[in-house]
Amino acid sequence: MAKILMKGCEAVAEAAVRGGCRFFAGYPITPQNEIPEYLSRRLPEVGGHFVQGESEVASVNMVYGASTMGIRAMTSSSGPGISLKAEGISYLASCKLPALIVNVSRGGPGLGSIQPAQSYYLQATKALGHGGFRVMVFAPYSLQEAVDLTYEAFEYAERDRNPVFLLMDGCLGAIMELVELPEMKEPTDENTKKWNLSKKEGEKRPPRALTPIYPEVILEMENKLRGELYKKWEKEDVKVEEFMTEDAEYIVVAYGIAARVAKEAVLTLREQGCKIGMIRPITLYPFPKQSFHKLDYDKVKAIIDIELTIPAQMRDDIALEVMNRAPIFEYGRSGGNLLDDDGVYDAIMKVIKEVG
Repeated sequence: MAKILMKGCEAVAEAAVRGGCRFFAGYPITPQNEIPEYLSRRLPEVGGHFVQGESEVASVNMVYGASTMGIRAMTSSSGPGISLKAEGISYLASCKLPALIVNVSRGGPGLGSIQPAQSYYLQATKALGHGGFRVMVFAPYSLQEAVDLTYEAFEYAERDRNPVFLLMDGCLGAIMELVELPEMKEPTDENTKKWNLSKKEGEKRPPRALTPIYPEVILEMENKLRGELYKKWEKEDVKVEEFMTEDAEYIVVAYGIAARVAKEAVLTLREQGCKIGMIRPITLYPFPKQSFHKLDYDKVKAIIDIELTIPAQMRDDIALEVMNRAPIFEYGRSGGNLLDDDGVYDAIMKVIKEVG
């Protein structure tokens, strides 16, 4: 299929439509506004429905309702809006309902700024809602990867009966790149027909119920099943790019837009004879633990965490897997300041000179 030049938010929206999304509810917040704007035009063209809710709380609960009927549904926002959706996301997980939640991240803390940032790693991976549930968290670093992950997300969500989260920083939401769009999927109820609440005219089946409230005995069983699901993700669904790590003495760790800048620094340093590589998590949860376990720590002198936020939020997850076998350094920008090639290169060089 021919490539087309698209803006990041719009590419994600079109990929969702092509992945079978037929319901969207959301509320405006920068820098994700192009997603609902695009879908307000696009969804009616394919028989879908777009709703601008009166709030983030209302919007996520509309997604909850659509999902109970087996409709592929999504919402999008940025950090403060995701916080308002947290209760609804928790209930989606509790009811075992598939949905796609997209966070086009901006600065923090609090309302922060509308400029691009990577301030919501902890929110996405540690504190998305109450009740101790988990969701798969995808973090693309190109628009093509964002398109592909969005397209796949509904399949993962329906497979696991669980929400899926796409964490895309504001830089990716705003830039334009060539993307190859996937073919259109016609949504069916094949993956949801055993549990969804829709009922065709004349269909005879026992009544069904979906509830976030369980008796104690059943609740413990449900939590055990979720635990098994999360372990399965760690074994089968981790996505990661390991770039020039085989002989590396220095390992850069970065995701999203930060990884694009960091990769340029890695390539430059390799040309200068430095043995350096990069681990790029694509799934932030499940985290690519094995990529750190298999490093040769007799060779690795330092780990450098590069993020578009201060302080670095991924560092604790890195430290858990490195287990003090190498020192960990961090470099980032914040407050609306973007990472650039020279800044990242200089930060890595500073570590190399310090470690020796």
